[in-house]
Amino acid sequence: MKYILVTGGVISGVGKGVIASSFGTLLKSCGLDVTSIKIDPYINIDAGTFSPYEHGEVYVLDDGGEVDLDLGNYERFLDVTLHRDNNITTGKIYQLVIEKERKGEYLGKTVQVVPHITDAIQEWVERVAETPVRGDSKPQVCIIELGGTIGDIEGMPFVEAFRQFQFRVKRENFCCAHVSLVPSPSSTGEPKTKPTQSSVRELRGFGLSPDLIVCRSEKPIGSEVKEKISNFCHVAPDQVICIHDLSSIYHVPLLMEQNGVIEFLNERLQLNIQPSKREKCLQKWKDLARRSETLRKTVNIALVGKYTKFKDSYASVIKALQHAALAVGYNLNLNFIDSSLLENETLQDAPSKYHKEWQLLCESDGVLVPGGFGSRGIEGKIKACKWCRENRKPFLGICLGLQAAVIEFARNVLGLEDANTTEINPKTSNPLVIDMPEHHTGQMGGTMRLGKRTTIFSEEPSIIKQLYGNPKSVDERHRHRYEVNPKYVPQLEEQGLRFVGCDDTKQRMEVIELRNHPYYVGTQYHPEYLSRPLKPSPPFLGLILASVGRLPNYIARGCRLSPRQQSDASSDEDDLQITAKINNLKLNGTGSSTFLTPNGRGAAELFLNGGGGTTSAEASDTEMGSKTPLNGGL
Repeated sequence: MKYILVTGGVISGVGKGVIASSFGTLLKSCGLDVTSIKIDPYINIDAGTFSPYEHGEVYVLDDGGEVDLDLGNYERFLDVTLHRDNNITTGKIYQLVIEKERKGEYLGKTVQVVPHITDAIQEWVERVAETPVRGDSKPQVCIIELGGTIGDIEGMPFVEAFRQFQFRVKRENFCCAHVSLVPSPSSTGEPKTKPTQSSVRELRGFGLSPDLIVCRSEKPIGSEVKEKISNFCHVAPDQVICIHDLSSIYHVPLLMEQNGVIEFLNERLQLNIQPSKREKCLQKWKDLARRSETLRKTVNIALVGKYTKFKDSYASVIKALQHAALAVGYNLNLNFIDSSLLENETLQDAPSKYHKEWQLLCESDGVLVPGGFGSRGIEGKIKACKWCRENRKPFLGICLGLQAAVIEFARNVLGLEDANTTEINPKTSNPLVIDMPEHHTGQMGGTMRLGKRTTIFSEEPSIIKQLYGNPKSVDERHRHRYEVNPKYVPQLEEQGLRFVGCDDTKQRMEVIELRNHPYYVGTQYHPEYLSRPLKPSPPFLGLILASVGRLPNYIARGCRLSPRQQSDASSDEDDLQITAKINNLKLNGTGSSTFLTPNGRGAAELFLNGGGGTTSAEASDTEMGSKTPLNGGL
């Protein structure tokens, strides 16, 4: 097993997660199986109880692990499935050691940071590094990101553990990369290397010598600065890698490859990468980066949420929207709208903010209402749902977004004016959303419905089912403790709000879809967690397609994107031609069977009536990814 440790200096948030992911992307593109571990020195057991303002979004894994958002970067870049143990915290390590001490496993010895805590860290890393993350193949390289900044007191046990670990696994199996900031003060405009020098000196003082120094900067750094860092930090000039701010993170692995990172790691870790594999290295990422630079059209999406002051609160949602927009050939312009500013109280207290937020919402091409907890801003989300429903604006609701859409429909269509969720009003006479049996009041951590669960689609046709490729079921990740009250489902469906997906007990509602609407979809699960750069999530892809007016034609194609749609290289001639053919089918009832569904109805007619169904143009594959040329799966 080969290990690459990524540490950070000068400031936190310098980009260690993207750098670590890029290391993995480079090696994986050369045919190696790669896994990742994120170490967070905080004492929390996991990230599940964090406020989004405290540490960004809580990322959920297949096994229900609530982990740091950097593991989302690893899964998206590497297209792997990580586990809860791939996230190490101080709390987990101390909990493990204390449990052993209580069982008497240390035979009466004094339990200390060294050797017991440091040994536990090393044993954890070695165990998790062997765990398969893609099929059954054993990983060959493990990328380890040490969170925080070198010198932080809470990170000391981990630094000491890796000082010992480098001798435990031998030099040819261990490499250290240090990510540091090279600031350029506006007063001089000159890159300053002193912070990096101090950071490296401190790291070396703890017994770890960096093999690579990755310098983060706002603008490209000249060779003189690299040579200065090389001279004062005891590394060769080619071991200093400069990564400046780029237009897209897809360019980071490419820039690292241009700086000879693959050659260095191949020699330093004796990876024996074959030249034949390196010739095709990163081709899919190069295509992706090139496509992202050639987009000319823009789609405007409004994200109506509660934590909009800190964009990392919706990191995976943002990435999923970007993946879908890029797949369709559009730049994403994302407008963050604080849902509390859409409420009547704001109209009274701050009318200018109220009208500004509503203007952003009204000018958007599509609207997304993400998940959240608590009462603040919920009425604003409900108002946004109502506006999208009444004005036929493409809409996607996730978790709380689905619940808000159901409550709004019950209030304004069913006439249940006091409809609400018991999370907000436990005494409501019409509890449209109720808490689940797993939720134990008073115990916050790990009590929600977490991780991958199966959603079974109904037999009736639906747009969302067709976007997935018409499977009988899909597996998606969940994170919630409230659900739609099944008692109200018949009333809601009778008025046109269809529940087209549920769990295997048919008691938990998973997916809603509104009849006679261009795109009004809600999911109780979080599809953003499984979105990938080359494999966009179907609900997000549907939102983007509907927002740019291409969803009917996409469905008519058998849920395939045309090359022109992907590249944005021409006008919408293809779409206009297909629309004309579809209209001809609707008017005459004849035409090429390519655009007919199995029951003989035109695809566009079925779409406009709120239905779905498999077109004869679809291949036998049932997964959406197998139908689109964008499914490269890095």
